Amino acid sequence: MVKAIQVGLGHWGFSWTKEVIPKVPAIHMVGYVDANPEAIKRVQTELGIDEKRCFLSLEEAAKGTEADLVIATLRTEAHYPVVKQALELGFNVLVEKPFASTIAQAKELVALAEAHNRILMVSQNYRFQPAPIAAAELIGAQKFGPVNLVSIEFRRHAPSQGYRYWDMPDPLLADMSIHHFDLMRMVLNDNPKRVSCRTWNPAASPFGHHPIGVATVEFEKGTIVSYRGSWMSSGPVTPWAGEWTMDCSEGEIWWTSRDHFMGKTGPDRLTTRARDAQPEAVTLEPIEFADRTGTLAAVAKVIESGSIPARFSSGQDNLHSLALVQATILSANREGEWVEIAEVMA
Repeated sequence: MVKAIQVGLGHWGFSWTKEVIPKVPAIHMVGYVDANPEAIKRVQTELGIDEKRCFLSLEEAAKGTEADLVIATLRTEAHYPVVKQALELGFNVLVEKPFASTIAQAKELVALAEAHNRILMVSQNYRFQPAPIAAAELIGAQKFGPVNLVSIEFRRHAPSQGYRYWDMPDPLLADMSIHHFDLMRMVLNDNPKRVSCRTWNPAASPFGHHPIGVATVEFEKGTIVSYRGSWMSSGPVTPWAGEWTMDCSEGEIWWTSRDHFMGKTGPDRLTTRARDAQPEAVTLEPIEFADRTGTLAAVAKVIESGSIPARFSSGQDNLHSLALVQATILSANREGEWVEIAEVMA
């Protein structure tokens, strides 16, 4: 059993408190933290949390409880100071993505976790779904030989789907595409080498910054990924993970994941087609803990066992996903100029 303190009880944090944490039996909550007394009051009144387990600061919670893990579910700009404090206090940490606002901050947190011999995990919840796991296994086993080209489409129409963050900088690349970039790395088991990207804001858009983009990502092993994403698409809506076509030397793999939104829920799907053969739908194995419960269950298991599983999104691993996001934004700012990942990671 892993004793945990949650920090951040706002809109998204409350969703963790109510919908995620109770579904992971290995987690025993001993503390809830938020600087806003109204957020504290909400978890007490709506979820029946004992006021003795509620605190206005992590420092207070650390003094008043015994815990192994901090679950950081705050706004992005608060990630760095809270994660740093948690690590310095001796806690393991699970933090929402992106786990820092800059590469320099992220590197500092990774080094701090290593210095204190603590686990730092980033909640890349899209990894914990049947389709990307199956796709990663097929690519790893070279089921259809080496990968020739990967094409990814993400399409949503934000104005009609309840999107609220109209003034967020880089609403596509920083807030949404990080999921797709992280999945690229996981499924290909490779890291990006360089990227070229263009973004734009169409006429009549309510966005203050660019909600549409196209990118070409070159990976270290030579694989090229063509990525197209839009928050202003009038086309058929894709699942949250996008629609993936992975063209290999002896066939192709098509998959999609997280097909749920506004009351609609669908299963992950994966189809393979050997060259010159008919497509075959693959039956996907269900996973015990999916999505955000998957990240929480994973970090609990690592803390309990001390063993790091495959595809674990540690802070060290996630540096490469964060770097790809920042390199893509930099390329877009340079009107599509190729940006080396090493430049951003330096």
